Amino acid sequence: MDDSALTKVHIDLPLHWGTKGESLWAEDLGRDLFRIRNVPFFAYGLNFADVVRAIPDAPNLKPEIREVVERSGHKTLRVFFDESYPDDSRPGLLKELNRYEAYFERATARHFAIDVEPSGSYERVYDRLMEWEKAGFLVFETCEARVPGSFDERPEH
Repeated sequence: MDDSALTKVHIDLPLHWGTKGESLWAEDLGRDLFRIRNVPFFAYGLNFADVVRAIPDAPNLKPEIREVVERSGHKTLRVFFDESYPDDSRPGLLKELNRYEAYFERATARHFAIDVEPSGSYERVYDRLMEWEKAGFLVFETCEARVPGSFDERPEH
């Protein structure tokens, strides 16, 4: 798909630890439906290629994600490297996950989102990240929904 055909959709995350909202690239499918075309860096319960319903709160605003209409089968994990782990080694380490059909996008020097394809091995990616976490290279989180009907963090977090 040509990137110029993509648009931005938005999601409010008022309870999130890192941001109050996130914009995602999406393919406009018509009838308020959009296919997510990047890995979410903050939202929970939302993954690459999921089809969502998004409606703007006002004509001048980006469409706001309301619900997932169709799950893609992709799964998301997020990684936060320890400051002591060398910057230039971080992408190379994560590229080791490609053999499990897992690919990353970079938000900052320390923050990465990992997409595990439907045919990939989520369990092996999880296990490898757990090894790296125990070694002190990074911490990671899974990204399933925290609150039913929401893409946000839990209220008590």
